[in-house]
Amino acid sequence: MVTKKQIVKELKRNIQQSYAMELEDATPQEIFYSLGKTIKAIYNQDWQKTWKDYIIEEQKQVYYFSIEFLPGKMLKSNLLNLGLLEIVREALNDYNIDLEDVAAVEKDMALGNGGLGRLASCFMDSLASCGLPGNGNGIRYDYGLFKQQFVDGYQVELPDEWLQDGNVWEIRRESKAVNVHYGGKVYMEKQANGQLKPIYENEIVLKAVPYDTGMVGYQNGIVNTMRLWGVEIPVSQEGKYRTIEERRVFEDLTAVLYPDDSNETGRLIRLAQEYFFVSAGIQSIIRYYRKLNRPWHDLSEKVAIHINDTHPALCVPELMRILLDECDLNWELAWDLTVKVMSYTNHTILAEALEKWPIYLLERVVPRMYQIIQEIDRRYVLSMQNIHPNDLIERTRIIQGEYVHMANLAIIGSHSTNGVAKLHSDLLKSVVLHDFYIIYPERFNNKTNGIAQRRWLQIANEELSQVLDETIGKTWRKDPADLKLLINYQDDEAVLKRLFEAKKTKKIALAQYVEETTGIVINPEAIFDVQIKRLHAYKRQLLNLLHIIKLYLDLLENPKLDIEPRVFIFGAKAAPSYTYAKSIIKVINEVAQLINHDERIQDKLKIVFLANYNVTLAEIIIPAADVSEQISLASKEASGTSNMKLMLNGAITIATLDGANVEIRDAVGDDNIDIFGLTEAEVYAYYENKNYSSNQIYENDPVIKRILDTLIDGTIPNIGKEGREIFDSLILYNDEYFLLRDFNSYCEAQTKIDLAYKDRKRWEKISLINIANAGHFSADTTVKQYAEDIWQIEPLFARKRK
Repeated sequence: MVTKKQIVKELKRNIQQSYAMELEDATPQEIFYSLGKTIKAIYNQDWQKTWKDYIIEEQKQVYYFSIEFLPGKMLKSNLLNLGLLEIVREALNDYNIDLEDVAAVEKDMALGNGGLGRLASCFMDSLASCGLPGNGNGIRYDYGLFKQQFVDGYQVELPDEWLQDGNVWEIRRESKAVNVHYGGKVYMEKQANGQLKPIYENEIVLKAVPYDTGMVGYQNGIVNTMRLWGVEIPVSQEGKYRTIEERRVFEDLTAVLYPDDSNETGRLIRLAQEYFFVSAGIQSIIRYYRKLNRPWHDLSEKVAIHINDTHPALCVPELMRILLDECDLNWELAWDLTVKVMSYTNHTILAEALEKWPIYLLERVVPRMYQIIQEIDRRYVLSMQNIHPNDLIERTRIIQGEYVHMANLAIIGSHSTNGVAKLHSDLLKSVVLHDFYIIYPERFNNKTNGIAQRRWLQIANEELSQVLDETIGKTWRKDPADLKLLINYQDDEAVLKRLFEAKKTKKIALAQYVEETTGIVINPEAIFDVQIKRLHAYKRQLLNLLHIIKLYLDLLENPKLDIEPRVFIFGAKAAPSYTYAKSIIKVINEVAQLINHDERIQDKLKIVFLANYNVTLAEIIIPAADVSEQISLASKEASGTSNMKLMLNGAITIATLDGANVEIRDAVGDDNIDIFGLTEAEVYAYYENKNYSSNQIYENDPVIKRILDTLIDGTIPNIGKEGREIFDSLILYNDEYFLLRDFNSYCEAQTKIDLAYKDRKRWEKISLINIANAGHFSADTTVKQYAEDIWQIEPLFARKRK
């Protein structure tokens, strides 16, 4: 066990070596980087040993390919998982240094947009903590997504320079670099042995350099690897790119996550990005497998590759390319191995989110990939003839018209397709991917998402964690299922009071943060009503806003209206090219300006839209939340994970029966969640019958009419264009996500929230019941299910015991 004395000694040595000064004279930034080096040196030995053990034991490993990873800050997470959090805190306190000030220096690794990237990082944490051999594979973006600011209520995107001061946790591995090939012409030439080999002409070659970050398991000595690829121009190619402009075209490949695909250049870069990390990752996997000196037919016994959403779907043809072109396998064996190795998670039921690429773009950017996809598609059609009807085959083939359908490629080229909540998986089978379910029923399964509860409770909410320790013991820290023990205290007034006090502490902290960053003063005694997620029409931040406008109008009519003071807190980024989502942000901010400065409502309502929502900001908001808004249109949210994080921290959920909300309802019971709105069956009935009329609701419901008119009649200043755009989306374009249909049901649910909060003892009991049942949604449980059912990997500990 590392001692406080040893940590101080190494920390002082690192500060002296890096900055030529004493610990007492160092700034928080200098201390952070020196402490990071100290901590990394502590786990590097375990990291090396873990890798050697995997090789010695010939452990089957999974490689999790994801275009997003959102780890957040890693200092406190690494300290917690190493069992050193309190030791380091005390060591720094001895020198009058606050660990929180040091941790604040660290920048978020801005490598994701939302739930997809955060899920990938939760899985990385859980894989290591469960002792499972798992590796992340992604892109080392220079600037990540973007840094969000609000200017006159509008979202403005600035570069997020998270790498400006370097990344203390990563190790650049030049020796593991590989080349990735783009463009040019590819034709097949017959060899002396009769085999066809691809010949490349005028191709572009880029070097992919891996940057590895250790994923530290929770107090178990296991450290896995998250490998992120950076782009460089190979020395052999430098003569081709003589000007700065020519070089920048290629060096910008990994500049930002999700380049704007509303133009040709953006689409080209995005496709090139997807192939870049896929090709680099699979090349490194095959290089590793070759070192095992095992026959190719054993590949699926030692390697599992997971495609996280469609962005890495090129894993399928890229593995085929390597097995065919470089390893000289025949097509039948290569295809059999590829299907056994690959598995795919679908994260959406929105048609527009199921990627498809124009054929001409694939031919231009990755011509060999397109050739292989053509052959996969041809053979798929042949294999299905005389088994399934032609129209079913045509609907499921990969190449349709001028497009290549990436979800179809991922499903056909893998042995498993899973959804991420029971409802979502059922909808995949019955609606979205029904044709594929007919063909491959055995490949479909469900794996409900989970969260890294160590971060979202032990790190984000130490106050609540301490109450739990003193009430139910500490076993829940390693086994989240033990949170269930808390249910025994649901009528214990002393425990309920302590939980309430822990929540109050976090609400005061959030109120201070809000005042410091926005100047808005909010009341910690008010209900903190939170909606934090990517800004998208289907997530219905707009429904939340319409209810806020209703409350505001009600208070203007009756200032003595008996409602609990409410603070509505938003955190969300809109994609740079998503103008409608950006219009919603503008309107929310202008309504906030109006309400927050209107003295007539006596501070009964406040709106706070916190800019640049990220993991660190979530760690401030979530522990302080009283109400969790999970109000997407039923059937549209695949799972959700903010619902799980908020539940874990004692927030009460107001929700539609969508995604994992269904399973949260099942876990806590109908009385401990606030359900409203259409069911997925009712939504699909509207689709089938085509009998929904938002205009009819608008004309016949005076309350809704009054609220919507505020968008266009000048009640809300400075939203002329945006207000009209939103109004037209709801009335002229028939309210795609049924906000008006669900509005009255939503208002009734909000009234129930208000009444429940007035009965504080009842509220505290509901909060406790939510915490007690949150262990059900641990990412540890989820990855164990993936490991057993899909990847067939075992914990290192289990293999050693055999």
